[in-house]
Amino acid sequence: MKNSKIKVIVTGVTGMVGEGVMHECLLSPYVEEVLVISRRPSGKSHPKLKEIILTDFYQTAELEELVKGYDACYFCLGVTSIGKNEAEYSKLTYDLTLGFAKSLEKNNPQLTFVYVSGKSTDSTEKGNLMWARVKGKTENDLAKLKFKAAFAFRPGMIHPTPGLQHALPFYKYINWMYPFLRWAAPNMVCTMKELGQAMIAVTLFGYDKSAVEVADIVHLSKVLEEK
Repeated sequence: MKNSKIKVIVTGVTGMVGEGVMHECLLSPYVEEVLVISRRPSGKSHPKLKEIILTDFYQTAELEELVKGYDACYFCLGVTSIGKNEAEYSKLTYDLTLGFAKSLEKNNPQLTFVYVSGKSTDSTEKGNLMWARVKGKTENDLAKLKFKAAFAFRPGMIHPTPGLQHALPFYKYINWMYPFLRWAAPNMVCTMKELGQAMIAVTLFGYDKSAVEVADIVHLSKVLEEK
């Protein structure tokens, strides 16, 4: 796909990560169409942008014919594990993600599926951290689906893009730390721009790792700049 433009699906655009990824896709010369699938309207308008409102992400049969012909899905929908037991968190994370992915799998064998996971996710599914086990299982079972490729992105701290509206409130208190962390702990932090551009890069050019850590995200974002 080195000389092609791509059509992408983005979920979670009313959250910080999804909004940031959508923003990068709309700006990118490599992306010709962005289909947002969301529970409520994004409030955005752009010539590349299309939207489908899906009020129940557990009922995805109606999507199967509507999502044919897309090159990638950037699945940025997620919830915190705080205040949830393992069954609740699994339903909102594993069940929801796998159900959505399977609805795309049926008609999109050439699709690249990118799942926003988290740093320190537990691929063994046996560790002490509940959220890490659940995300590990989600990553592992996504990899078994019949997509062209499936990637689990594992960002740490994400420096938000200025001007976007869904940055998490606590970032206003910790943004001052970003330059120091970028220097002192570069494998812990990336920017929202780098995250979005890295997703586009793996769609266009592939990658030799299915678990994409922070250092990989930063590296992949530079691939587009070099083309």
